[in-house]
Amino acid sequence: MKKILLIEDDVTVRENTAELLELSEYEVVTSNDGRQGCIKAQAELPDIIICDIMMPEMDGYGVLQELSENPKTANIPFIFLSAKTEHKDIRRGMDLGADDYLTKPFEEVDLLSAIESRLAKVAILNSFQKNQNSPEEPGKLKNISEFREHFESNPILNFKKGEFVYEKGKHSNFFYLVKSGVVKTHHNDDKGKELITYLYKSGDFLGNASEDPQASNSDYATAMENTELYAISREHFYEILLQNPHISIKLVEILNNNLVGLKKQLVNMAYGSVRKKTANTILLFAEKIEKHPLQSIRISRSDLASVAGMAAESLIRTLSEFKKEGLIEIEGRNIKLLNSQALRTID
Repeated sequence: MKKILLIEDDVTVRENTAELLELSEYEVVTSNDGRQGCIKAQAELPDIIICDIMMPEMDGYGVLQELSENPKTANIPFIFLSAKTEHKDIRRGMDLGADDYLTKPFEEVDLLSAIESRLAKVAILNSFQKNQNSPEEPGKLKNISEFREHFESNPILNFKKGEFVYEKGKHSNFFYLVKSGVVKTHHNDDKGKELITYLYKSGDFLGNASEDPQASNSDYATAMENTELYAISREHFYEILLQNPHISIKLVEILNNNLVGLKKQLVNMAYGSVRKKTANTILLFAEKIEKHPLQSIRISRSDLASVAGMAAESLIRTLSEFKKEGLIEIEGRNIKLLNSQALRTID
């Protein structure tokens, strides 16, 4: 039976949550404040810790930091359970090393699912360690599909439209897999004009792949719509790559394909006509946002212009031409592709 340490100062939440976990066949140890929680964690060595943030004596951030500095407790999965819903609070917890973050009030199924996925992750990592010297290496990841599945056992971070995933110049803490939504990477030139360098959709990997632990982000990443990302720490990311060199090779191929796409975009920006740039950009957004050709895509004109590498005025004028020619429909910010094949053949 797996042992869970529940650190929660609210007696009602503590008792109700403990009862839920016990009914789900977990052994539950409880604590009503952060300081006692640290003591119990070191004495009990639970399989997983669920901890509130706002508590007397020591808050949840302090608990996580203290336990992460102790070799005996550093690798115990840690889930924050809190009424704090600000994105900065969630990111602070994840940056400190939390494995997941649930906000109150929470659904029972969400809590149990988070616990199960954390325990499964530990089992996978333990399997890696036990079998790394085995000739058959049964604990290894066989292919990029299994790598994606492993990614999906990690925390999900939610970003609202327009919110930074990461910022240029700041320390790179995570590598991501897009679960849903679209993320753009971009930077600004000396005049403040934005250039979108790539668009990432569901199933794409995203982040700074540098091995340097002090590496900082070289550009900005922003959610273009409400987006969900699986997040894996850089340390864990490189543990996987070291144990699975064939995965490293496959990731290099994927990142190289991204680079080829970026080169095509830059060539189009440099040498394509205004009409070709506009057409290619509309098709690119339709592909990345994964809309059926006859469905509308909602995208700002500034984003379209920054990907196409042209002034917004020129783009708007060209969109009007396409509308008159029956290639697209425009309703506010929505663009519907009426003749995608004709857009592909524009010179």
